[in-house]
Amino acid sequence: MGKEWDIVEVLRHSRHDWLNKLQLIKGNLDLNRIDRAKQVIDEIVIEAQHETKLSNLQMPLFASLLLKSNWENPSFRLEYEVLLDVESIKIDDAAMTNWTNSFFSCLNQAIEAFQENHLSITIESQSHGIRFFFDFSGIILKREQIEKYLADYSVDVVVKDFSKNELALEVFMPIL
Repeated sequence: MGKEWDIVEVLRHSRHDWLNKLQLIKGNLDLNRIDRAKQVIDEIVIEAQHETKLSNLQMPLFASLLLKSNWENPSFRLEYEVLLDVESIKIDDAAMTNWTNSFFSCLNQAIEAFQENHLSITIESQSHGIRFFFDFSGIILKREQIEKYLADYSVDVVVKDFSKNELALEVFMPIL
């Protein structure tokens, strides 16, 4: 599934991210942009709340993949939003993690690197499982590669939008 991360590497990357956030707050305060500094703090709080919700899902492999994604996928920036507070829903963590990891790999190969590529994942509870919404915006160079990947995989994927600069998918994982 990729590189094995030891605790020192995780802490090093996490510390780097936190220092960047603190520098952003400090820089805005130094420029007397109090409102912007407060906005950055609010964004950090929301991000931490989603990290908590993600970590509380019974999906440790999937949570780990998303938490380290921005360190491993330099071609796009990942954000995620967890719209459920349910710890009792159990789905196939390995299947969802494997599909998402393969999708990330496919996306990294199909998009133009060093551009404003952004992937947003929204995780939402449904009556019989969990639905994952993947929304990509950026520059897609190899559309056929993504189409082939989506056609070959056995996960329940619905393509909502697919253009030169957009890709919207829904993946449903049933309760075990």
